[in-house]
Amino acid sequence: MSLFDMLQQVLADSGLGWLALDERQLVFMLTTPVFIGVFAWEYLKIRHDPALVEGREALRNFALGAGYQTTELLFAGLIAFPVYAFAYHHRLLDIPLNLFTAALLWLLTDFCFYWMHRSSHRVRWLWAAHVTHHSSERMNFSTAMRQNATNIFNGGWLFYVPLALIGFNPVWIGVCYALSLVYQFFIHTTLVGRLHPAIEFVFNTPNHHRVHHARNPDYVDTNYGGVFIVFDRLFGTFTCERADQPIEYGITRPPQHNNRLWMHWLHEYLDLARDIRKPGPLRQRLQHLWRPPEWQRGDD
Repeated sequence: MSLFDMLQQVLADSGLGWLALDERQLVFMLTTPVFIGVFAWEYLKIRHDPALVEGREALRNFALGAGYQTTELLFAGLIAFPVYAFAYHHRLLDIPLNLFTAALLWLLTDFCFYWMHRSSHRVRWLWAAHVTHHSSERMNFSTAMRQNATNIFNGGWLFYVPLALIGFNPVWIGVCYALSLVYQFFIHTTLVGRLHPAIEFVFNTPNHHRVHHARNPDYVDTNYGGVFIVFDRLFGTFTCERADQPIEYGITRPPQHNNRLWMHWLHEYLDLARDIRKPGPLRQRLQHLWRPPEWQRGDD
């Protein structure tokens, strides 16, 4: 019996079989203790610099991550899985799992992540969930855990459905996606400088991702890659840090709220609803949903 099967049996014996744990969630469950341990090591290195880490915020970041994992566990089986199952049932090809197809899926998953991530910055409905991850003014491993519990309801997972329609098993897609997020955890740090130029050219590195988290005008909306940075280079969204532009972390419109967790998850939805409620033709009002976050009526 595999570890996955054993965990499923434990859930069933506990009366929690309805949670429908999948391999993707298993990856997150197994790696979370590693994330906590790595952050503890980083914290000991940077704890004396409040510009890099603050204990209460770090705890809040992990609480936000726990909320994200909880809603994924509870609702992915009800919302996302049926869509993937439908797409895979109507797949165009029967793709076997081998070394070549696994490598191909790994690359295609990152391609889908690039467009999902780019859209999450340029489509306000998607940004409403993603903004939580960017709202911290510090960059450390706990920032990687700063996620929004509404992600599963937001629809970003739809970007990966075409892979199932092509013929890739949704289980493989989920595992690739989860391992990609594991990789991305380790690029949320200031302790790693520039790596070898060949690595920096192909892969998303801490150096590239620090730029992505910047709110400087010259850095905003760049470096969307997950594991690889090549798609940013191909589609014109790559930039590198410059000596004359020290990175300022955070978002251009910091939320005006207290530190309650639910406000970290919902503040942009509330701002979005406020903008939609403003008087005007319905078609214009609804454009706030798919226009960029900074768009206002009359801009075009």
